Amino acid sequence: MENAKFTILIPTWNNLEYLKLCVRSIRENSTFPHQILIHVNEGTDGTLEWVRESHIEHTHSDQNIGICWALNGLRPLVKTDYILYMNDDMYVLPGWDAVLWEEIERIGHNRFFLSSTLLQPRPFYCKSVIAPADFGQTVAEFRESELLEHYRDFAHGDWCGATWPPNVVHRDLWDLVGGYSVELSPGMYSDPDFSAKLWMAGVRIFKGLGASRVYHFESRSTGRVVKNKGSRQFLHKWGITSASFVNNLLKRGAPYEAAAHPINMRKLRKDCLRSHLKRIATSVKSLGFARNLWE
Repeated sequence: MENAKFTILIPTWNNLEYLKLCVRSIRENSTFPHQILIHVNEGTDGTLEWVRESHIEHTHSDQNIGICWALNGLRPLVKTDYILYMNDDMYVLPGWDAVLWEEIERIGHNRFFLSSTLLQPRPFYCKSVIAPADFGQTVAEFRESELLEHYRDFAHGDWCGATWPPNVVHRDLWDLVGGYSVELSPGMYSDPDFSAKLWMAGVRIFKGLGASRVYHFESRSTGRVVKNKGSRQFLHKWGITSASFVNNLLKRGAPYEAAAHPINMRKLRKDCLRSHLKRIATSVKSLGFARNLWE
């Protein structure tokens, strides 16, 4: 697409009504044109026919290959400098992209990871999310006009610790860290893992923008999938728990001013020790299971 700012990657799995709403919101509520790429997992609910009839660029797999393979498989089709990952059960709100683009221009380099701020209908544990903000938990219940009238009413500033979508990164950084880690398929904990890879690559701007807002129906697909043991995989890969990484290094959910504060090294060292002991414990447990297989 000519003059597109972002390439928006959307993995979907037999979630057609949510996908239609997501794509419509991008087309109607965005300030700029964007390239939209969809990976269709299975598509037996009519999704494959719809994306073809709608002339949307896409890839397709006969089975659900998960988020990581889907995102990486879309990478060769990307035509813009910035890759934005979005879930199919999201509805973008007016100006969402302009806020991201203005921040990118203000930063002036490509070593950053930015997220929009989610509004979700049910209470949520992380302060980065505006919740509860219930404008419908399903497409059938969705009160779109009410949301469009009131989404700005919730006070929420910029926050630390971008991990989950919608998020945007420069294509050079995406390639540097190798995209999303397929060993975490179908994708549990692939979000903090991607942030950890960016951290190891020297990125220190992990910022959520309070004025870039997106409504999220929450877990329309993850509830159906057989999940990988993501927390354990993250621990063994990085030697630290995901919770310690996002809370102590990224400070996820804290007001963005906290990003300038020094890391609490005493707390981090304690968490690293606990992580190390937990890693040993899970390794011993895994060895015991493996030994039982041969006995």
